[in-house]
Amino acid sequence: MATDPTTGMVWLPGGTFTMGSDSHYPEEAPAHTVAVGPFWIDPLAVTNEQFGAFVTATGYVTVAERRPDPADYPGASEEMLVPASTVFVQPAHRVDLANPYNWWTYVPGAQWRHPQGPDSSIAGLHDHPVVHVAWEDVLAYATWAGKELPTEAEWEFAARGGLDGAPYAWGDEFTPGGKAMANTWQGEFPIENTRVDGFERTAPVGSFPPNGYGLMDMIGNVWEWTADWYGPHEHMAHACCSVDNPHGARPEDSVDPAMHGITIPRKVMKGGSHLCAPNYCQRYRPAARMPQHLDTGTSHLGFRCIVRASTGHVRVGTGREAD
Repeated sequence: MATDPTTGMVWLPGGTFTMGSDSHYPEEAPAHTVAVGPFWIDPLAVTNEQFGAFVTATGYVTVAERRPDPADYPGASEEMLVPASTVFVQPAHRVDLANPYNWWTYVPGAQWRHPQGPDSSIAGLHDHPVVHVAWEDVLAYATWAGKELPTEAEWEFAARGGLDGAPYAWGDEFTPGGKAMANTWQGEFPIENTRVDGFERTAPVGSFPPNGYGLMDMIGNVWEWTADWYGPHEHMAHACCSVDNPHGARPEDSVDPAMHGITIPRKVMKGGSHLCAPNYCQRYRPAARMPQHLDTGTSHLGFRCIVRASTGHVRVGTGREAD
């Protein structure tokens, strides 16, 4: 580990921007004015190699590698209470898009070292984003690295790259001049991926052009955890003029009522992934947001870290890249 946690990070001076969108999914509305303070941010998502260094140094065992506590999952069958994680499995034919269980499978033995299941590995994937990391895992890594996870507002400010109000992190067109700007799904989800962008699953970090702040893969490849509890935007949008450095809902308000008595709070994840497609999930935009249960990692969810100027790691100058 570098002594200075900001080494290699990108400096953002903060500012005011329009958060959310009134033109897409309802959970993104209403668009509202938000201000964030200065911070450093990782230019890339945390990779398998970086996460592996953390595990080697600390002996950390991820949530997916542990047997779940039966007390946390009342009524769960014994065969479900095993070390496992959630993996995308492409169906062989068209399925009901209203039911994500048609392509998501709880796979025993799936974890960050075995992203598709126990017979898979990360050999040759050292520069791919680490996946199958639950909230506890990303928080442990960030603490070890001397960093934090961004709030939803900080993440969205960074993803927009200075293009306030633009639908995409790179401008107004999804594929300007026919060029793929992020690792997303091409074809009919979930049965046909034509891989026009060159990738079927995750891509090496930095495979696509940076945004205006020099940050890569803020959109597509993998969703990214943020520090905020999931809730509606209204509580921020109704404040006068702007909201400074906002945070999301309370943990008790982020619980999914459809979970039938299982009260696991949810955090906001941002950015979309390689599974986002025009016919299903057009969430390859900075404004897009989804809830994610604290205890759940998946094969398309990763993270990146920040360091806030208020933590004391302040440098003279405004260069984008930390020395």
